[in-house]
Amino acid sequence: MILVTGTTGQLGHDVIRELSRRGEDFLGTTRAELNLADPDAAKKFILEKKPDAVIHCAAYTAVDKAETEAELALTVNGLATRKIAEACRDIGAKMLYLSTDYVFGGDSHIPYEIHDEKNPVNVYGRSKLLGEDSVIAVLKNYFVVRISWVFGANGKNFVKTMLNLADKNKKLRVVNDQVGSPTYTADLAPLLVDMIYSDKFGIYHATNEKFCSWAEFAEEIFKQAGKKVEVEKISTADYPTPAKRPFNSRLSKKSLDDAGFKRLPDWEDAVRRFLNEVKL
Repeated sequence: MILVTGTTGQLGHDVIRELSRRGEDFLGTTRAELNLADPDAAKKFILEKKPDAVIHCAAYTAVDKAETEAELALTVNGLATRKIAEACRDIGAKMLYLSTDYVFGGDSHIPYEIHDEKNPVNVYGRSKLLGEDSVIAVLKNYFVVRISWVFGANGKNFVKTMLNLADKNKKLRVVNDQVGSPTYTADLAPLLVDMIYSDKFGIYHATNEKFCSWAEFAEEIFKQAGKKVEVEKISTADYPTPAKRPFNSRLSKKSLDDAGFKRLPDWEDAVRRFLNEVKL
């Protein structure tokens, strides 16, 4: 049995949908059953359920809010992840942990490889790196999968935000000096399920193919959705946020290639299929 955390979120929702599609045995959990703010209770829950594997999608993801809720972010993303890893070790289960491009500093100009130096620039990034380090220290049978700019049908995301704003604005200011890759959860979920059924343990980067800035992402969304909105390309300095963001979120997919996993489709194609799925 595969236990999936965070099933009310974008990725967890699509992971259990993929497991269901394949007819696999799984248990999906929400915050009500598995409260990561109580790491010991989370460990106890895993020990009681005794899954064969855990796909750990649940996380504290409020990047800006984390700057003032550092203790909670570090508890949920760091300490609770360690406790879940300890439970997996004790029952002999595999574990797949979802991490983020934010573990890197973002001051490079080329795609990050999996073992490049980590230097998170905000609390959220530090909390997710703490989770990574915990999984790697505790387990041998682990997958750490770094993703970025996530969007899916079940939850809030950049695509939905842009489309909502497009209904009220003819011109929008969007940051153009942060570059990365969107990740469509409906594309990512099958890859994660393939991984958990394999023994190709290690660290991976998994996003949709090709790179863009947030402004270019927005332009493509409006183009495909038929929205007449002008995108004013601005700098990060023109759009201050409580949490600092990395300028470079490009992730190399060499790890997928080396393990024989198929890369995800181009992000523009993912946007097209997302719009068809949600009918926005």
